[in-house]
Amino acid sequence: MQIALYKTPLGVAKITEEDGFIASISILDGDFELTPVEAPLLRKATEQLDEYFTGARKIFELPIKQTGTGFQQQVWEQLLKIDYGKTVSYLQQSKLMNNPLGIRAIAAANGKNNLWIVVPCHRVIGSDGNLTGYAGGLWRKKWLLEHEARVMGTGQIKLEL
Repeated sequence: MQIALYKTPLGVAKITEEDGFIASISILDGDFELTPVEAPLLRKATEQLDEYFTGARKIFELPIKQTGTGFQQQVWEQLLKIDYGKTVSYLQQSKLMNNPLGIRAIAAANGKNNLWIVVPCHRVIGSDGNLTGYAGGLWRKKWLLEHEARVMGTGQIKLEL
């Protein structure tokens, strides 16, 4: 496993690579010593995150692989289908997965997502339009959604019905 620490507008991201895949991207609180990123795949991940934060990238092109149950994998696959700058509710996500009674399990699987931003769980919000449940903190979820809205020219967060 190789690790890179990468400075973002929202704090330091820890990126791990395992067996030729990006295995996790998580956001850390606190100050960390950053070192140059040597591994080519980790460098590619930081370059694509830079492009995301400047508004030049909407879709990531990285080999990703995170550990999880079959159900969690299905939830994360569904997250990848949410377009940049759009939001869905947990209820909508459960309906898209043909599992309308699985809202809590789907929300729990969203919370287990280890690929911050790349697998966009920040695009899932409450049915009433409120921001709920985000491992990185709701302020970061709000920032990400507002960033995407600015890039798309929509200017504000809203639930797409």
